[in-house]
Parts: sequence; C-alpha cells; structure tokens
Amino acid sequence: MKTFFTILLFMLFMTQTNAFAQTSFYDFTVKTIDGDDFPLSQLKGKKVMVVNTASKCGFTPQYEQLEALYKKYGPDRFVIIGFPANNFLGQEPGTEAEIKAFCTKNYGVTFQMMEKISVKGKDMHPLYKWLTEKPLNGVSDNSVSWNFQKFLIDQNGTLVKSISPRTKPDDEEITGWIVGCSK
Repeated sequence: MKTFFTILLFMLFMTQTNAFAQTSFYDFTVKTIDGDDFPLSQLKGKKVMVVNTASKCGFTPQYEQLEALYKKYGPDRFVIIGFPANNFLGQEPGTEAEIKAFCTKNYGVTFQMMEKISVKGKDMHPLYKWLTEKPLNGVSDNSVSWNFQKFLIDQNGTLVKSISPRTKPDDEEITGWIVGCSK
C-alpha cells in the first residue's frame, strides 16, 4: 500500500510538473505602463520581441532602434513589448509615469511599454521566469545579463531565442527572424 501511494504521489508530481512546463507565453497577463491588464494572448499570430529596458544605461539609445524596428515591421505581424527594470546598477530608478515621459519625449516610443518589473533575483516576474528557465519554456535557459536583453517569441507563442543586450535591435539576426529568413 505504501508503494502504491508513493507511485501515486510521484505521478501526481510529474503531471503537475509537465503541466507547468507547458505554460505558453500566451498564458501570461502583464500590466501596461499605465496599469492596465494586458493579456499576452492578444498577441497570438504575431512575432514578439520582449526586452527589458532602462533609462540610464549605456544601451538606452537602443530605444531609437527599437522604435524604428517597430515602425518598419509592426504592428500587424510583429510587436515589441518593453519591460522597464531596475535590476542593474539602479539604471531605471523612475516611476512608470517618469519612464513613459522619458521614452515618449526622448525616443518617440510607440511600442507597448509595461510596468516596471524585476527581471532577475527572488522577485523575478513570472514571465521572466518563463523566459529564462528551460523547464518552463521548453527551449533554453537564459539568464538576463543586462538591460536591453531581447527575447524572440514566434507567432505560436514559443520562445525562439535570447539575444544579447549588446546586439542592436536592427541587427540582421533579428531582422532576418522578423521577415522569416532565419529562425
């Protein structure tokens, strides 16, 4: 009888683990920079770039390239969602209102910005746990190394790859993926 219960508990654990590992990008609801719910399921059928951003970083000028990329390829088949994060040397100290004003005034950002979150550590946002842990996303482990790390999600909600913060948004690796020349 003890063996039966042990097997039953093991099977229940494996079922829960497998169900958790099959969480899709589309299962998440995040908050916009204005505090509204944003179900990622509304992005079904589109390629998505998820990027953690910061206003006081050496990579902050990437906002300009991100906006140009969005204007060129979006919003019907490709979208960018930016998540301000203050995880690296306090380079995103502002409030949501300050971040939104900064992005609009300095870079004319029109792609969707989200609320400020944590992209690493104990308080990491659940979406970023999914993006960075292979048991959850089913593709790869990807630690967030700095601001402006990019995650590419295909039109089926599958993580394709993580792109270094140093890689500019208009790099051929990214544009080729958007237009379908590479995976």
